[in-house]
Amino acid sequence: MHAVFVLAALCCALLAWAANDAQMIEGAAQRYGAGGAAAVREWRALVAGLPGRAEAQQLRSVNDFFNRRIRFADDQEIWNQADYWATPIETLGRGAGDCEDFALAKYFSLREAGVDAAKLRLIYVRARIGGPESSITQAHMVLGYYATPDGEPEVLDNLIGEIRPASRRPDLTPVFSFNSEGVYASGSVSSIERLTRWKGLLLRMRSEGYAPQ
Repeated sequence: MHAVFVLAALCCALLAWAANDAQMIEGAAQRYGAGGAAAVREWRALVAGLPGRAEAQQLRSVNDFFNRRIRFADDQEIWNQADYWATPIETLGRGAGDCEDFALAKYFSLREAGVDAAKLRLIYVRARIGGPESSITQAHMVLGYYATPDGEPEVLDNLIGEIRPASRRPDLTPVFSFNSEGVYASGSVSSIERLTRWKGLLLRMRSEGYAPQ
């Protein structure tokens, strides 16, 4: 009898997932046309295949997908705004995003796949441009994956396709990081609510039918 209940619960979960996917794809078609809907459908197929795979494989699949599928552009060009945090569906619908959009889309995809929030941090950095001797830097965001709480993070980046440990990214200087559990800066943790764009991002995601934990 227990197995029957488990199977029934699994079927209900799969039906709900399929319904949410259909809502997201239909919404993308209405807002962005067939190309946007196709991109969201491809993303949903990717995410559906992630659970149960090793986390290293999940990281590579998600990193490669967005680096391949999305064109880099700044917010002014895409949204006519100086700074805008796009939802994964908005990014895929437009087919373009800035560094924040790449990192956010990867973060939520991996969270949905079951990667613990404690292992993932969105990291604001200063990125050195023009080689190791350059003094030119620009603000940038990457996604860090921490296999262990005190371990060296692996860096998922749209500038470099290969996932590398932080020690192999001397061009990046961390400023602060955050995830759904808080903001991490100067050895302290504060509420994610201090990032006003985070709340707006989550509200827009939910309106699209997308609400990962």
